[in-house]
Amino acid sequence: MSSSLVLSLRGSFVSVCTDPRSEKTGHGADAVFLHGIASRMAEEVPFDEVLLEVVAFAASVVICDSCFVYVLEDEQLVMRASRNPHPEALGKLTLKLGQGIAGWVAEHRQPVVIARNAAMDSRFQLFNELPEDRFEAFLSVPLLSRGRVVGVINLQNKAPHDYSEREISLISTVGFLVGAEIEMARLEKERLQLADRLEVRKVVERAKGILQEDLNISEREAYLMLQRQSQQRRTAMRNIAEAVVLSKAIKLGGMPAFRT
Repeated sequence: MSSSLVLSLRGSFVSVCTDPRSEKTGHGADAVFLHGIASRMAEEVPFDEVLLEVVAFAASVVICDSCFVYVLEDEQLVMRASRNPHPEALGKLTLKLGQGIAGWVAEHRQPVVIARNAAMDSRFQLFNELPEDRFEAFLSVPLLSRGRVVGVINLQNKAPHDYSEREISLISTVGFLVGAEIEMARLEKERLQLADRLEVRKVVERAKGILQEDLNISEREAYLMLQRQSQQRRTAMRNIAEAVVLSKAIKLGGMPAFRT
């Protein structure tokens, strides 16, 4: 049975049909698929969409009944994409490094290939909410960026399945591509968090200065006043500080510019 997948290649769309069982006819299509994924990343497609396309790609070139993508976040693997609908697990199901087969793959940075009786493997761990845990075959590959593990991609089959060298090689290549994208997303998130912290610090400093001047108090007293208001109102100190700055600006007949 052949499959068809449509990918965007720098603004244009191509449809490629491939038979996952064909070692000879699949290589040209493999290159197109891989190029398509790389191009989607270059186009700044939303990260969640890239992961969904990776799942679609994996399921199109490897005969499988399930595909999961886990992303390493705060030293835990978090399920971020799935071929089968699992709304109760996406973004919520987590694994520690070393936990289960996927956790072992992340910890050791090595793929695991199990053709049959996956549940009998010593590294296997059952998650009752996932029917895929009862599947026979298992292919798990680390997502790497410059030697650093950033996630794991899992493929599973209900019946025993001997994964070919081509299938393992393709998924491993996808692992490198997606690993780089995940790392870029992580760095961008850290950059935004740093920028936000700097912005909060700036507005708190402005608010402290206003309180010091208006109430003739010390810098520490001004900070403690903001902190108490934040705790009593159960809101972020940034919100309290912005309210102080806004109130002062209104009194002076102007409006401050806040970063949104």
